[in-house]
Parts: sequence; structure tokens; C-alpha cells
Amino acid sequence: MVVETSIAAATTPRGADPGSVPHRRTRMVLGLLLLAIGLWTIRTFLPALAWASILAIATWPLYGRIRRRFPPSGHDILWPALFTLGVALLFLVPLALAAIQIAREAHLVFDLVEEARRTGLPVPDWLGRLPVVGPSAAGWWQDNLASSAAASELIERMNHGAFASYTRSLGGQLLHRMIVFAFTILTLFFLYRDGRWLAGELLVASHRAVGPHGERIGRQMIASIHGTVDGLVLVGLGEGVLIGIAYWIAGVPHPTLLGAATAIGAMVPFGAVAVFGSAALSLLANGATGAAIGILLFGSVVVFIADHAVRPTLIGGATKLPFVWVLLGILGGVETFGLLGLFLGPAIMAALHLLWRDWTTPEAGTPVGGEAVVAPPH
Repeated sequence: MVVETSIAAATTPRGADPGSVPHRRTRMVLGLLLLAIGLWTIRTFLPALAWASILAIATWPLYGRIRRRFPPSGHDILWPALFTLGVALLFLVPLALAAIQIAREAHLVFDLVEEARRTGLPVPDWLGRLPVVGPSAAGWWQDNLASSAAASELIERMNHGAFASYTRSLGGQLLHRMIVFAFTILTLFFLYRDGRWLAGELLVASHRAVGPHGERIGRQMIASIHGTVDGLVLVGLGEGVLIGIAYWIAGVPHPTLLGAATAIGAMVPFGAVAVFGSAALSLLANGATGAAIGILLFGSVVVFIADHAVRPTLIGGATKLPFVWVLLGILGGVETFGLLGLFLGPAIMAALHLLWRDWTTPEAGTPVGGEAVVAPPH
């Protein structure tokens, strides 16, 4: 201790105060510079860190209740490992089921390609009856698939051109996303294990950086993520279940797989409409006009109720945001950050809305324009 004190005294210039304003500014600049360098270094894995944080925030209430009900003993590994495994299976099981279904249907595609090579594929009767695109689609089919020579030429062009390039690109994207997913799951485990300590550290850091407003902003963003998960994910799953039952009743092929696609599409604005609209078109093409109209009407009612009643209540109630702000956050977030923007967009808008309210709401009794303004009720 004496040696360390002597070294510190020897290396500190005489008259210099480590807590002085110039030194604090220097430390702040140095800290921001190191932060920027660090973020640039790990920029490839920032989406994984963001996804892990969102998943941890979304599942933390359940995780906290389980931990309080069954406190861990010894090394705190069991509950973090079980919850991490559960989240991983929540993504892997549907993907595995979809892959199995695609593999089962792959032979139909190969048989269709071979038949096109041998004899060509006649234009289906239903194709020309499709609204708007029917005649042009039937003409393209007649020119490219109706004869064996034209079909073979088209298949060869696909094999040697864009299809091969697309396959290589798809393989690279899949490998990258697998690595990001693995890193997300690994990060999620450590967030579960050390989340309470990390939350305390972030509270101290935010209080030192921006004062008590930092905690309010953080809580608002967390509430926005909870509201977005409830309003997008849970409501989307509900839409997928209800419309999936309608698919089964109407006789749409593979209603379970199509219902899952509807649930995923329902998390994105107008995504569910595109899925059940395609299902209705397929029914219409096969002559099932009544079933197609039923799918369109039922799907429209479900989406209307979800988008205009349920989601505004869940998301707006949790974030204290007008729904138009939520919608702008979702659309702008998806355009800027991709799927991650579904959750980041509303969180950013919630923080901005809170800062705006703090900036524009005067304190009670503060004179504005010659009159004392009364603070609005909360």
C-alpha cells in the first residue's frame, strides 16, 4: 500500500487535481473514444447482444418469479441454463418442424422439374382466372413451361445463373445467422446469471452520466419492450392460431404451417394480410370461391380487431405512447434495423417521448406567457 501510494504521488504532477474539471473532461473524452472503438470492434455481434438483451428483458418477470419461488443454491447456473435452453428451443423447434415439412415436400418439386423437362407443363386452368395478373401469368407460363424445350431452357438458365448465385448467397447468410444465434444464446445465459448485478451497474452509470433522468428513460424503454412483446408477439401468435383454424376449416393445404407463417407475418404490419390473402387466392384458383371469401372476411376481422383494439391497448398502455408513435417506431425500426427494429423502434420512440414531455412540461406554478401553468395530471 505504501509503495502504491508513493508511485501515485510520484506520477501525479504537482498541483494537479484528478477530480478537476479539465481532468473530468479528459476522462469523458477518453471514455467516449474507447467506447466508440469497442463498439466498432464488436460491430458484427451487436445484433446478437441486442437480441439477447430483448429476450432477457421480455422473459425476466417470469425468470424472477421462478427464482423467488425456488431460490438457487450454490453456483447460480441451474435457472439461467434452463431458461436459456427454453428460449433456444422456442426458436429451434418451429424451425426444425418447418425444415422437416419442407424436406417432405421437396420430392414433389423434383418430380415437377423432371416432368417439365420431359413433356412440359400445360397451363393450369385456374391461372388465367386469377384477378389482375391472371392473363399475363398464363402467357408467361405458355412461353416458358408449356413445352419441354422451353422448360429445359428455363431450368438450365436457373441452374447456371441466378439460382446458383442465390444458393451461394443463401448458404452464407444461413451460416452467419447461425453464428449470431449461437452468440445470442450464449450472451442470454450470462444476462440471466448476472442480470441483477448488471442492472445495478447500469443504474449507477446512468445516474452519474445524466442524473435521475437516466433511470426513468431506462424504465420507459424496458416497459416499451414488454409492451411490444405482448402487443406484437403474443397478439401475432393469437392471430396465427385463429386464422390457422380458419385455414383448417376451409381446407387450405398445410393449415398448421400456414398458420405459423401467419403468426410470424402478423408481427409485421400488413404481414398477416399478405399470408391469408395468398391462401384465399389459392382457394379461389381451385374453384373454392366461398371458402376464399370466408378466409378473407374472417382474416380481415381478426386483423382489424388486433390492430385497432388489442395492440394499441397493450403497447400504448405499457409505454404511455400514442399509438401513432408506436406505429412510426415499428415501421421506422423495421426499415432501419430489420426484424430487430420491431422492438428497438418503439423503445427509442418511448425514450424520445419521455424526454419531450420532460422538456415541454413546465413545473407547477412556473409562469409561461404571463400566466402560471398547472402541471398536467399523471
